[in-house]
Amino acid sequence: MSVTVIPDVVTSGRLRLPLWSADEVADIHAGRRRPEWHPDFPRPDDRDAATLWRAGDPWGPRSIVRGRTVLGSIGFFGAPEEAGDGMAEVEVGYGLVAEARGWGFATEALGALLAGTDAVGVRVRASVDPENRPSIRVLAKSGFTDLRGSTEDGELVMVRPLR
Repeated sequence: MSVTVIPDVVTSGRLRLPLWSADEVADIHAGRRRPEWHPDFPRPDDRDAATLWRAGDPWGPRSIVRGRTVLGSIGFFGAPEEAGDGMAEVEVGYGLVAEARGWGFATEALGALLAGTDAVGVRVRASVDPENRPSIRVLAKSGFTDLRGSTEDGELVMVRPLR
């Protein structure tokens, strides 16, 4: 299965979503701070995302940047794979520092990435804790309308049909 990739830097009205560099991932792993990082970044989920980073992988983790400040991360859990119906599919994850929540940044960042996946013909799924209502709202606003059951951890698996 051959899939064209989305750009290294995706932009939206208020945000930039650049792929992480090797230096940024090294700083996350080492617990070093960068001046452009919000004081609460990286969160534990960002540190987990850093374990998925691979040099040169356009489907890896990205920063969610407003102005000059990194407010969180968004990215895929690897390259697209063929789903049971033969369609290319990838899983997305995202998160923001607490101070940045409620401003529409997660919805905007996800929408920008989805425009890229739509352009290259890749369907997207997400797993979400059923108690995480804000994230479920983000997914619903972004067109994740299919419920595919749950993971072994009890997370809902939501899918956005390809547009």
